[in-house]
Amino acid sequence: MSVTEMNALLLKKTGWTAAWGMALSSAVALGGCVSAFEPKTDPTSPLAPRIQKLVDENRQYPRWADFPRTSTPLPAPAEIAAEVGRLESRNTALTADMARIDWTLDSDPAAFVESINRRIDASQMSPQTLRTAEEVEAYAEELRRRAKAPPPIDRPRP
Repeated sequence: MSVTEMNALLLKKTGWTAAWGMALSSAVALGGCVSAFEPKTDPTSPLAPRIQKLVDENRQYPRWADFPRTSTPLPAPAEIAAEVGRLESRNTALTADMARIDWTLDSDPAAFVESINRRIDASQMSPQTLRTAEEVEAYAEELRRRAKAPPPIDRPRP
């Protein structure tokens, strides 16, 4: 007997036991929720009659009749089929367009990086971007110094 056959036999023997155990455990777990669906209202509360009236009025809510009907009719199956056909043909055209693209990004990574660097060097940089790391740290330290709270004022104690 192979390992697969042995596992199948073991599953057949233990499957029903495991299923029965899971069903029993879920029934026990849900048993604690039963009282949550029948909440008790304190009869001495002044709001008890109003609460009970609202509960009784809405006991069957929501019903399908209470939901609004759609204002526009559903499209016919032929229209849906035509739209699906249009989407599939557009997908086919898009796939063909993608297949025609000459993907050259992986031909020479060094040349690609060099072309990107040339484009970056040719663009105008903002003055904030041109700061060195030391200038950025000095600016941050200046902001920290300015953000420091003043010393507390001495007040006479009563």
